[in-house]
Parts: sequence; structure tokens; C-alpha cells
Amino acid sequence: MSKIKTTDKNSKREIIIVQAAKLFKEKGFKAASMRELATAVGVEAASLYNHIESKNDLLNAICMNVANRYTSNIDNIENERSTVIDKFEKLLRFHVKEMLVNYEEVYVTDHDWRNMQEPHLSEYREMRRNYRKRFAAIVQRGIDEKEIKPIDANTIVMISINAIGAVDQWHRIVHKVDSQDLEDNIVTILVDGIRN
Repeated sequence: MSKIKTTDKNSKREIIIVQAAKLFKEKGFKAASMRELATAVGVEAASLYNHIESKNDLLNAICMNVANRYTSNIDNIENERSTVIDKFEKLLRFHVKEMLVNYEEVYVTDHDWRNMQEPHLSEYREMRRNYRKRFAAIVQRGIDEKEIKPIDANTIVMISINAIGAVDQWHRIVHKVDSQDLEDNIVTILVDGIRN
């Protein structure tokens, strides 16, 4: 076996994390083995441990990468001077893009985060809870300002996130709608559904 091939953009650890997300998505976190990951990366299994601590270390990294991207995005959107509907649309577009561009990482995070170990599990759970509260607070402001129909803000967030989670099925169909059309269609349906 050879060395892990890096690029200007990715370190060896980052390459391992990307391959781990693909493997965990395909096999499931519990069923995936470090030997399979080593084969996917192109090294001996023992060589992986020069860059990672354990399989759980990889899951923690995947989940926290996703959580940090979501947190950073909502930080930016909360600070923008724009209408609530614009903020809501930007949040939706971000979620869709994550499902399209970082599909394996988002899939693994959504399906396997409960397999994280402490203290990472509690940290991730708190970030997830906080993110949804912040998303709902943006929606609630839109309701208060009459931009959004008077519907329960938490229900809007739950339905929106779950609807976007269905993009998972888009990855499995042969005749796909164009990804930009998919994003636009989802946003149109969800935004127009709540716009006052």
C-alpha cells in the first residue's frame, strides 16, 4: 500500500474523514471497519492511526464539522439586515446545498450522531438543540412581524428540515431533476407555504 495522497486543499486527516463519511454512509457506522477504510484511503490499517485516534474520533469529526458549518451559517444569517423571509430562504438553501454537496457527511450526522461518545455527544446534542431554537426564533420573529403566517414556529422548522432531509431520495433516483431546480422548487414550496 502507498501513502495517503494529499492535495493543496486537504490534509491526510481530512481525506480520511471524507472517506470515512462515504464508508459510514454505505455500511453504517457500526458495521464499517477500519480495514475497509484503510483500503478506501489506500494505506495499511495501522497507518490510519498516525492521523486519527479511533473510529469514534472520525464520527466525532464528521458530526462536529457539520454542526460547525450549520452554526457558522446561522451566525451570518442572524446578523444580516434583511427580511425574515429572506433569512428563512437562505437557511433553506443552505440546508439543501449541504444535502447536495456534503451529502455523505450530512447523512452520517443525521443517522449516526447518537453513536458519538462523551464529551462530544453532549456537545453535539447541545449544538443541535441550540441551532433549532435559533432557527425557530428567526421564524417566530417573522410571525410576530406578520411576514409569516401564524403557525407554530417549531413546527415550521421541523417540517422544513424533514422535507429537505428527503433530498436523500434524490441521490438514489436515476433520472434526477437538476440540482439547482431541485433547490429552487423546495424553497418555493416551503417559503410560499408560510409567507403571509
